[in-house]
Amino acid sequence: MPTEATATAPLAVLVADDEPHIGRIIKTKLEQGPFDVTLVYDGTEALDALERTPDVRLLILDLMMPQMSGLDVLDRVRADARWKSLPCLILTAGGQDHHESDARRRGADDFMTKPFSPKRLYARAAALTGVDVP
Repeated sequence: MPTEATATAPLAVLVADDEPHIGRIIKTKLEQGPFDVTLVYDGTEALDALERTPDVRLLILDLMMPQMSGLDVLDRVRADARWKSLPCLILTAGGQDHHESDARRRGADDFMTKPFSPKRLYARAAALTGVDVP
């Protein structure tokens, strides 16, 4: 259920994907709703952005990125008390079953393969953050 804050202030979402066009698709779709999206292009930038943006409500990570993989970032996020319960969705072009089971074992809340439906991604982001889907 949305809170009073969701009706007035956008929810911060951090998206880390090394493919700029994928990031733009995600940003465009989520910002049609109550989300304010910050895009970064590798795992190291994702961790830096989390330090600078303490109010992130959802983390979307590409599995395979330069510097640090999405799973490496997820490990660091889950090991930090500040972000231990931050909802995290993993995206990957390599959607083998072992990728999903590994991501969930490490603490991912959701997992999607590319190509994905932007509408479906929005619905999952809304579910993870408690936002009503129009």
